[in-house]
Amino acid sequence: MYPSRFRYEAPSSVAEAIALLEEGKGEAKILAGGQSLVPMLKLRFASPELLVDINNIAALDYHHFSSDGALHIGALCRHEHLEKSSDISSRQPTIAAAAPLVADPIVRTRGTFVGSVCHADPQGDWAACMVALDGRIVAQGPSGKREIPVRSFVSGPFQNVLAYNELAVEAVIPAPKGTALGGYMKLERRVGDFATAAVAVAVDVDGGRVTRAGIALTGVGGTTIDAADAAAALVGSSLDAETIARAAELAAGVAQPRSDHRGSASYKRHIINTFTSRLLSGIAESHEKAA
Repeated sequence: MYPSRFRYEAPSSVAEAIALLEEGKGEAKILAGGQSLVPMLKLRFASPELLVDINNIAALDYHHFSSDGALHIGALCRHEHLEKSSDISSRQPTIAAAAPLVADPIVRTRGTFVGSVCHADPQGDWAACMVALDGRIVAQGPSGKREIPVRSFVSGPFQNVLAYNELAVEAVIPAPKGTALGGYMKLERRVGDFATAAVAVAVDVDGGRVTRAGIALTGVGGTTIDAADAAAALVGSSLDAETIARAAELAAGVAQPRSDHRGSASYKRHIINTFTSRLLSGIAESHEKAA
């Protein structure tokens, strides 16, 4: 099947892109990596009248840590750039763990971090990392910029809260409150597949105690699930075995899996419990060795 007919524009600035979105009046789509949009166009699941290709906006191709320690990821930063970044590897372990598990190497060379979060796929990897890390999306429209916490950015499966004339220009992950520890585990039927179940964990530790924690689940509900109670159970603790077991139980308890060809609901819930426990136990062990 071929896409329906559309007008194509390739602006060279954010202002020009926003003007085109305004002109499109809700019938325009942004093309960044295109790894999700292009297949949808081909299958006519999406039929925009206007396609706004932002790949000529070089100013959006970046990732860096600001002076306060926050991580900024521009709208054209590819998965591959995060996977190969030594700064990410040394300073942002949750992102570093997830990056090589996103799709396959071909997709990672073109797909973008911000585009993935905007796509809001319930089985997407980056949204879970963003939730676990208290991330936010920076949107820019005709009236300027606004920051949207990722927990309120995704409004449903494949839906976000961007206005028709807004462009997501950046993702921001705040600086850790102590030493940043974390990880990401994903069960997939084969390499490059969507997650049957996945867990993102981000823990900040100071003085041997957890100062901030985030746990998010992928593939076990209609949207990314924030396991807030499980994360809260970790704060103030030293990641002992009892606390880890309790957090894993709470994380599995908020999962909303459905039985399908990938596995039964009970199996997926068990995977969430197991992955959460393994990630937290690994974090505790590595922190103990470093202390």
